Amino acid sequence: MSEPGWVTHAVMWQIYPLGFVGAPKVADARELAGVADAASLAGHDGADAGGRSLGGTAAALPGGAAPHVEHRLPRLIAWLDYAVELGASVIALGPIFASESHGYDTIDYFRIDARLGDLSDFDRLIEEAHSRGLNVLLDGVFNHVGRGFAPLQRALNGGPNARERDWFVSQGDSGGHPQFAVFEGHDALVTLNHAEPEVADFVVSVMTYWLGRGADGWRLDAAYAVPAAFWASVLPRVRAEHPNAYIFGEVIHGDYSEIVEAAGFDSLTQYEVWKAIWSSINDANFFELAYALGRHNGYLERFVPLTFVGNHDVTRLATVVDDRRHQAHALVVLLTIGGTPSIYYGDEQGYLGVKEQRAGGDDAIRPEFPEGGPSRLGGGGSGSGSGAGSGPGSGDGWPTYRLHQNLIGLRRRHSWLHSARTETLKLTNAFFAYQVVAGSPVTPAESGPASGESSLSITPRLVVLLNLADEPYTLELPGAPVLLAGAADLAATSTGVSAVTPANGWAILEG
Repeated sequence: MSEPGWVTHAVMWQIYPLGFVGAPKVADARELAGVADAASLAGHDGADAGGRSLGGTAAALPGGAAPHVEHRLPRLIAWLDYAVELGASVIALGPIFASESHGYDTIDYFRIDARLGDLSDFDRLIEEAHSRGLNVLLDGVFNHVGRGFAPLQRALNGGPNARERDWFVSQGDSGGHPQFAVFEGHDALVTLNHAEPEVADFVVSVMTYWLGRGADGWRLDAAYAVPAAFWASVLPRVRAEHPNAYIFGEVIHGDYSEIVEAAGFDSLTQYEVWKAIWSSINDANFFELAYALGRHNGYLERFVPLTFVGNHDVTRLATVVDDRRHQAHALVVLLTIGGTPSIYYGDEQGYLGVKEQRAGGDDAIRPEFPEGGPSRLGGGGSGSGSGAGSGPGSGDGWPTYRLHQNLIGLRRRHSWLHSARTETLKLTNAFFAYQVVAGSPVTPAESGPASGESSLSITPRLVVLLNLADEPYTLELPGAPVLLAGAADLAATSTGVSAVTPANGWAILEG
């Protein structure tokens, strides 16, 4: 696929809205009132079979009764300038549609979750984000639905001839009641039947509806569990109406290039590099990272992956990296390699949090941010103070934020990094030097004569030095590179420079 041009300069700030605004973990009966009855069928064009609005207004509910709405979504607006100052150009929202608990159990795809607000709150957020030059992505859960999803309820209760039975994967009957497949053993998450054409129609209608309201793209949750042929049938229809939308899938394992091509994604989540970054640093085994970056180069020949060191599903970077002195090394890798980088909210303040495999095990990594904006974090406001964040942080707070600012700024000034390739210069267990070169395929003519002249002469390029050891590391480099970020002692030699990276230090050079 050819991604939209605006993605070339994109740096994302990912937010899990229900956690960010401190919404209750479970929607109460007042918030769920009538929601399932207002859920839509395919082909509604913004209304259900009875012609009622699906936008979350009182008219969408039987008898005109509105659910209890808490207008928390506008709290995000106070953080948009913070995101811009961080260097982000995209706000990637987690689930915001009506659900029973964590958002990934959607029960109405055309209604904002009442714990967050309503359509007017959404429209205002989009307007405020766009006015600052921020694109907004939504999180689409189209592999499974919550138990309260109206077509599911009709399939369960409408008898053997219920039209919506074909929307779900049958597991036979029990006591005269249909049983349907669930997602990864979670009984509250019922899997959609992606071979059913009406399901494809429904997903197209949801995606185009919200893109039409101003969203700029989609993250497709659990895309790895959905047949690629389903996405290949849905996404061209969506792009026919919204060609500038950016659509990427959540994929963990497999041949990323083949998946992107078969499904028609613009991109997908680069979990291989995510794991290699923190694992290599913790184990002082940069060979793992070098191997992963070699595979990453191959993917970049076909598409630009979505890269990250933290998200709403994994233990926080500041927790998972054992030595705090090496947390910056992970961020340096993220922001100097090819990819579309995503920063998970709170990581830029050094927040801690452990992902646990239990009920409520995600709560620690999906925390509330203070109401009122960044001044409530302490330290004098956005990027200006020296205090630590007031949330569950590692104690770094604003210094960590400023490090993110500096490295994101460096990346934005070198926009060619989006599709850049990495080449190993020096590799040991605890020291890794790699150069980053512009991403167009390098031909022999561009690489130098056939006699074997080094590709080090290719420009533009950056050189990244990562040292995990307790003693400095010296590396001879050709040319006359200059220090852009980090720390390194550079001394001229007869053939170039001698670069000394401090113990447990890092540096980014140019030239």
